Amino acid sequence: MTSTAKPDPTDFTDIRRDGWIGRWAPAPLRPYLTLARLDRPIGTWLLLFPCWWSVGLASPRWPDLWMMALFAIGAVVMRGAGCTVNDILDRKFDAMVERTRSRPIPSGQVSVRQALAFLVLQLLLGLVVLLQFPPAAIGLGVLSLALVFTYPLMKRITWWPQAFLGLTFNWGALMGWAAVRGDLDWPAVVMYVTGVAWTLGYDTIYAHQDKEDDARIGVKSTALRLGDTSKIWIYGFYTLTYAGLGLSGRLAGLSGLYLMVLSLAGLHLAWQVATWRPDDQNDCLDKFKSNRWFGWLVLAAILAGKL
Repeated sequence: MTSTAKPDPTDFTDIRRDGWIGRWAPAPLRPYLTLARLDRPIGTWLLLFPCWWSVGLASPRWPDLWMMALFAIGAVVMRGAGCTVNDILDRKFDAMVERTRSRPIPSGQVSVRQALAFLVLQLLLGLVVLLQFPPAAIGLGVLSLALVFTYPLMKRITWWPQAFLGLTFNWGALMGWAAVRGDLDWPAVVMYVTGVAWTLGYDTIYAHQDKEDDARIGVKSTALRLGDTSKIWIYGFYTLTYAGLGLSGRLAGLSGLYLMVLSLAGLHLAWQVATWRPDDQNDCLDKFKSNRWFGWLVLAAILAGKL
C-alpha cells in the first residue's frame, strides 16, 4: 500500500538533531547555543578566515598565535551575535521557509525578548575581545556593527543581499591588518574587495537551497536574480577571487610559493562550480561548507609565501 502521509516539514533543515548540542548541552541552554549556530561552525570559519589571512599578510614573518586566537574567539562570538540579529529580524520569514522554520525563535523555543538579552551578552563578550586589540582595529570593529545590524534587512530591498554579506563577513581583512600594523594598506583593501567576490560565489550557492520558498514569500537573493545563469556568474566571482588574492599577496611581497599553493585553492573553487547541482539542496549545502577547505588552502599559501 502506498503511503499518503505528508513529509515532515522539517525534513530539510540545517539544524543537526543528533549534534553535540542535543547530546551534551544542558536542556535550558540548547536553544541559545542553536541560535548562535554553535552546532554549525561553517559560518564562523567563513568569518574567521579573512581575519587570519590578513594577519598572515601583515605579519613580518609568522603570525602571532595569540592574535590568531583572539580573532578566533571574536569570530565565534560575533558570528553568533549576527545570527541572533538575523533571526530576530527574519523570524516571520523563517517561519515560512522549510529550512529555517525549526530555528529557536520561529519555533517558539526562544522569545524575542530572550533573544535580545542573549544578543546583549554576546556583544559584551565581543567587546571584551575587541579591547585586546590596538586602537585602529578597535575602531574598525566598532564600525563593523553598522553592517552586522543592517545586513539582515537587505534581502527585503535588493536582489544582491549576498554582496552586503560580503561587506560584513570580510571586514576582518581590514581588522587583521590593522591589528598587526596599526593602519590600513593596499594588500588589506584588495583582500577585502576580493572577499566580497568570494562571498558572492559561495552565498549564491547557499541561497539556491531556499529559492522556491524565497520566491513564494517575496525575499530577494542572487539565486533568484541570476537563476539558470548562476553557474556562469559564480565562475566569474571565483575568478575574481583567485585573481584578487594573487594581487593582494603580490602587494604584500609574498614569495612565488604563495601563487603555487594558491593555485590549489583556485582548483578547489573550480571543482565547486563544476560539480555543483543547483537544484539539489543537500549538494548546495555541501558545496557551501566546502569553502572551509578553500580558506585553509589560502592560509597555507600565505604561510608558504613567507618562506
